[in-house]
Amino acid sequence: MAGKLLIRMFDVGLGDCIYCRIPDGHEDGRDFHILIDCGSLSGLDYLTAALEKLKIMLPDDGAKKRLDLLIVTHQHKDHILGFTPDPWADFSVGALWMSAAMDPDHPEARNARQLHAFAGGMIKQAQHLNFSPELEGLFAAYAATNDVAVETLQKTIPVKNNIKPVYVHAGMDTDDKLKLPLKNAALRILGPENDIDLYYLGKPENPSMHGVMSVMDAVAKFTAPNTAPSKSTPLPTNIAAADFRRLQSRMLSTALAFADLDGKVTNNTSVVLLIEWKGKRLLFVGDAEWDARYDEGEANGSWNVMWNKRHPVLAKPLDFLKIGHHGSENATPWNDNPLRDPAKPNEPLHILNAILPKNGTPIASAGVSTRRGQYKTIPKADLLVELGSRVATKRDYARAFKSAHINTSLINKFDEFEQTWFASPQPLRTDLEDMLSDRGFIDIEISA
Repeated sequence: MAGKLLIRMFDVGLGDCIYCRIPDGHEDGRDFHILIDCGSLSGLDYLTAALEKLKIMLPDDGAKKRLDLLIVTHQHKDHILGFTPDPWADFSVGALWMSAAMDPDHPEARNARQLHAFAGGMIKQAQHLNFSPELEGLFAAYAATNDVAVETLQKTIPVKNNIKPVYVHAGMDTDDKLKLPLKNAALRILGPENDIDLYYLGKPENPSMHGVMSVMDAVAKFTAPNTAPSKSTPLPTNIAAADFRRLQSRMLSTALAFADLDGKVTNNTSVVLLIEWKGKRLLFVGDAEWDARYDEGEANGSWNVMWNKRHPVLAKPLDFLKIGHHGSENATPWNDNPLRDPAKPNEPLHILNAILPKNGTPIASAGVSTRRGQYKTIPKADLLVELGSRVATKRDYARAFKSAHINTSLINKFDEFEQTWFASPQPLRTDLEDMLSDRGFIDIEISA
């Protein structure tokens, strides 16, 4: 509707592809068009459909469609898979922002880059050890398709549009360093901090970080992490089969441990974007994670870093929250343990109470792009119910499915992960809304 800010979350399965239209926000008087991420773990077909729907929303720019700003929160497949050259030849892009952690030359992300390369090499080796198919999703995080997407973002799109990618970090905004043809609104970056290694991996002298670097150095002396044996490679004849299987198990454990750490660092270096528009505050958090508390010099969750380093900007009620990491329990700070002593400090709950207060009538909106699949506990239904108690835009899905005569047996893992919470209102979910309407997106409008 004219005059309202629109957030459209495309149903891309397990992934993010989020469009935002700021009415009359461009300096020339037209609307200002933003896309945040274009990725999925559910396949390219979802993204192809989303980009076709996106074209309908954008103004013409010659033979192309005009996008004023493209933001890439981080380099996981569920956020960047759709960045292949062919579909993006149909778009003109005015500006491109990416996380500072994606800058290949960023001096304060050297350790994070080394960790990512090492974890990728270990996972590629483990992939050839004939382990269970449940690990394929983890292997996909380091697939060649990610390399294509990163090259498209760092080279192809900038060259085709005669722009330079801007690697953003906390403290940057459109009032100062981030110049855009934008009016009547401000875009502020709350995360990640510029010193990626310090805030999200910790000081090198810390025991945990020292241990990580020591293992990487030791393994590098004896292996070439980016070379992997063929799956058909026979068992070595100079070692007993049982001993070889134990060696395989240790290799897999090491690979999984480093991949988990790398995944956390990548999530925690997501671009966190605050849009301020006519007194309204909209927060898009990528896959930013939280921990129990902030520890100076240690590896920290993004939410905790923002709470302690960007407190004056973060610690105010929101009008919209993009629920992080597809509704995972690790991406929205909350009281995940009801038995926690209420007298003890609870930083995550303080954060949630500040941005989505529970006292009074809820006024905020929230939405989540999600689909239950290989990660069975994503989305976390009880977390979504908690958020549903704090926002105005929500739905009783039990009632909605009954009214639409849709059998809940069609919902993946319903009995195990949904049934207990299904009758309690939740924020709008792309997966369930698509079953109800088949539009392929959810819309949330913000009035001035």
